[in-house]
Amino acid sequence: MEFPVSYDITRLGTRMFNSSPNGIHRVDAALARYFLSARVPPSSGTWFPRVLTHRVVSHEAALAVLDGIDAHLGETDDPKLEPIYAAIKNWVLRDGPGPANVPIRVRHRPRIPMIQALGWTFRHGLDLRATAARSLPKGARYLNASHFGLAFPGAFDWLGSRPDVKAVFFVHDMLPFETPEYFPPAEFARHQIRMRNLARRGAGAVVSTEIVKAALQAHLALLGRRDMPILTAPLPVAPIFTDESPRDEELSARPFFIQCGTIEPRKNHLTVLQVWRELVARHGGSAPKLLLVGARGWENENVLDLLNRSAALRDHVLEVSGLPTPVLRRLLGNSRALLMPSFAEGYGLPLVEAKAAGIPVIASDIPVFHEIAGGSFVPLNPIDGMGWLRAIEDFSGDLRNPGPTEQRPNSVNSTKFFGSVDAFINSL
Repeated sequence: MEFPVSYDITRLGTRMFNSSPNGIHRVDAALARYFLSARVPPSSGTWFPRVLTHRVVSHEAALAVLDGIDAHLGETDDPKLEPIYAAIKNWVLRDGPGPANVPIRVRHRPRIPMIQALGWTFRHGLDLRATAARSLPKGARYLNASHFGLAFPGAFDWLGSRPDVKAVFFVHDMLPFETPEYFPPAEFARHQIRMRNLARRGAGAVVSTEIVKAALQAHLALLGRRDMPILTAPLPVAPIFTDESPRDEELSARPFFIQCGTIEPRKNHLTVLQVWRELVARHGGSAPKLLLVGARGWENENVLDLLNRSAALRDHVLEVSGLPTPVLRRLLGNSRALLMPSFAEGYGLPLVEAKAAGIPVIASDIPVFHEIAGGSFVPLNPIDGMGWLRAIEDFSGDLRNPGPTEQRPNSVNSTKFFGSVDAFINSL
């Protein structure tokens, strides 16, 4: 039996206030596309306006949110026509010192005007009477793939009056408990609330690795929930990463590397930047270049000091934000390798995306990366600075630019992923 589904679009709607997508966004958006478009009958959307309880909107209204956010983030644009792609390419190709380093941190295109976003309300309406408790059909499944709302005490108390509605939450990681030193101090308490909400109101959970599943099961047992069904579903990569991308011969001829991720302590930018200082000291102007793709996060003062004030890094490291997925794909396809020196990860979607695109990856030797990628990356201790330096020098050579011709490991099939999640929520 196939039950009706209501997919939570709240986090997707808030992306209007961001300039670029991240891994969570791509997974959230892919699941939303499936449940709002491909599934028959189509799902409704659920919206959580924080101060109020969850509201139900039609699948047409929910799709309009998703389409608007994709347009806002440039997810369907031609990367060759994007000014930010041209700016990055010119920087990579530039020889010799340039002007004072001004990181590309602006949007690649104007944001959708607020009045246009408000137009959604006028087109579709927002029925304040359509609470989830009142309006969801009998036996509905509520699916939340983004954690949004879980950190609010009582946010899901409405499920108490609807025992027929089964709520399923995607749990991305347990890192705030395992490595609290890499997060803002308040994140530990927020994750405790998330887990309490899940234990009390969740009918099931979805995780991306067996490592996260084991940690989640152990914590739920402490909260008295030893019976919760948990599905392990490795994340699929967006089709754009498996499709062939035209080679930019000019760009691929210059050695450059990419590191993706929010600039925060867990991602270990500091080690990579110290490695780049040594590369510049050794090789001068011929040292490879580095693109740091991601927004600025928390507790990153030392990294920002290096980016803003280091003369050695000025012409060799570029901080990039507001990067749409098509531009990221094209840059990856012409880079020498993706760098992932993280101390800890719940999954590591950029690693899987790069490997699906046939791009080499140099990454930390941590268990989760071995689970998701096997032996198809170069594993290094995240604090082995000289090891990272030697690997980057090796991949900078003319003989180490395999690009899209490198053998690709099997990536997770999107259809299989969506089908497993759908079957799981129907089985509860």
